[in-house]
Formats: sequence, structure tokens, C-alpha cells
Amino acid sequence: MTNLGPLGATHTALDTDAAVATAAELEELGYATLWMAGGQGNNLPQITGVVRGTSRIQVASGILSVDRVPSAAVAAAYADLPAGRFVVGLGGAHGPRPLAALGDYLDEIDAAVPPSARILSALGPRMLELARDRASGAYPYLVTTDYVASAREILGAGPQLAVLMNVVASADRAEVRETVRGGSLKFLAGMPGYAANFRRMGFTDADIADLSDRLVDGLTVWGDFDTVAARLREYRAAGADQVVVPLDGLPREWWPRLVEAVR
Repeated sequence: MTNLGPLGATHTALDTDAAVATAAELEELGYATLWMAGGQGNNLPQITGVVRGTSRIQVASGILSVDRVPSAAVAAAYADLPAGRFVVGLGGAHGPRPLAALGDYLDEIDAAVPPSARILSALGPRMLELARDRASGAYPYLVTTDYVASAREILGAGPQLAVLMNVVASADRAEVRETVRGGSLKFLAGMPGYAANFRRMGFTDADIADLSDRLVDGLTVWGDFDTVAARLREYRAAGADQVVVPLDGLPREWWPRLVEAVR
């Protein structure tokens, strides 16, 4: 089974050379996984370059869209890389039958990519069950510690739970709220899967529509280094095997310190 380790990171690199350099630095610092966002495209070539340009760090696709990336391309990339280095993160099924579409995709890669090497972008209970039954675990985003505890109950003790965090390195509450409202939350709050999960976590339709202070504060880790590190440890204590921090926007001096603070 994929062993994600306690701390992972995301970082935006414009080209493969820059991504390799970042991955090599994180590898030396002791990060377990570099999660490379797929966006709306296919970043398998960049993932391949990063795996080949490093020696130990796991590289995860976070997340390849099954609506856009052919299953044959995923299978070929996985087969071409050393075992244990590429974690195949899948999601992005946004049609009328997302659960069925993701299940069909998993059927197509079953012979090439073992369940232990793949992880699913999962929020709702049925998607978490699919992640439990047909992958090594789940990779949710924009969730509370209570959600993590409930997701752990669904997944059980074995499957991995990697949680992508929303982190702002500021102790100014007004600045934090402005930053978060100007980021991805506004777009994602309009997506049915995320909105439904916000409701499951106790947020109201008004919270979601207005990006209320309550919603922003509940989904964001913010403050000085010690405050942020303590909050990340709370997610670990709630049941997350790995917390994934977006390094863009965090002070560089935090990068090595987080490895020691989050265990």
C-alpha cells in the first residue's frame, strides 16, 4: 500500500526543470510526497520528468481528471516509472454519473495500476467508500477536522487519508479572509460536489453563497508558524495520515521547519 508519510506539499512550477528542482529540495528536506496539480490538463509528462529527476520522494498527481486524461495514458506512464514513486491521484468526474464514471475508469486501469498505487479525490460518503474499496485511500480538500474524523470512520484503519490544506501565513484575520475569498474557494463553492460537502459539514446555503466569515474561517489554517503547525497537527490527530501544504505563498523559512513540526 502507498505510504504517504506525515507531510506532503504542492507547489506550482511553470516547467519541468523548475519542478524537478523544487522536488529535489523537498526530498532533501524530508517531505514525503509532492502533489502536482493537474488542473484541466494532462501533466503526466511533467510528473514523469520529476520522478526521473529525483531519487526518493513520491510524486502524486493531485488530481488527474478522468474526464480529460485517457486511462491508457495513465497506465503507460505508471508502467514506465519505478514502482512506488508515482501515486496516481484521480478525480474530476463531473458528469451526470460521477461515481459510475470514476468506477469505469478504474476498471480500465485495473490491469496496469494496482489499487495500492492510486488515490481518489473524494468528499462524499459514497466516494470515500469507493476510495476505500478500489484505491489506497482518499485526497479531500477544503474540509474541517470533524470531517477528517468522519472520513476516517468510513475509510477504516488501513486506507490512506491525505488532506490538502488551505494555509495562509498571516495573523491578520481580515487579510486572511480577503486572500481566501480571492483564491479557489469562490470557484469550488459553485461546484455541486464541494457545495454538498460544505452542507454536510454544517455550513448553510447562505454561508456558501456569500463565502461567509464562518465558511472561510472553518476551512482555512492561518496564523504565525506555531499556530499553523499546531492546526496541522490537529488534522493529523483527527485521522489524516498526511497533511498537504501549498508551499506557494508560504515563507521559504517555513519549508524545513514544517517537516519537524508535523509528524
